[in-house]
Amino acid sequence: MARSISYITGSQLLSLKRRPNIAIIDVRDDERSYDGHIAGSLHYASGNFYDKISNLVQDVKGKDTLVFHCVLSQVRGPSCARKFANYLEEVKEDTGIKDILILERGFSGWESSGRPVCHCTSVPCKGETGSA
Repeated sequence: MARSISYITGSQLLSLKRRPNIAIIDVRDDERSYDGHIAGSLHYASGNFYDKISNLVQDVKGKDTLVFHCVLSQVRGPSCARKFANYLEEVKEDTGIKDILILERGFSGWESSGRPVCHCTSVPCKGETGSA
């Protein structure tokens, strides 16, 4: 059964992001380091995303909703979300992940709407500092 992927707005994500069972996956490459990021997000650069999918599966254990994004969520975000969904179908491992979503308008839309942006350098981001 193919896993469906849908979109989520920034407002919807803002209301969901406090839930402990959601993970935000930032697939931007180098721009994350100087543009900032959504607090608490995991960074899995699109350039080597497929090579690190098994690490991502481990990092999101206990999560049932994943939200992918890049700058605009038009190419890299949707592509990585699809690669992840396909990977889950191939390995047939029960990860507990129910929803794979893509953030509409990506990080750019998130930031331009005045939503909080973190500029920490912690890996992974603890989401505790640096709101803009």
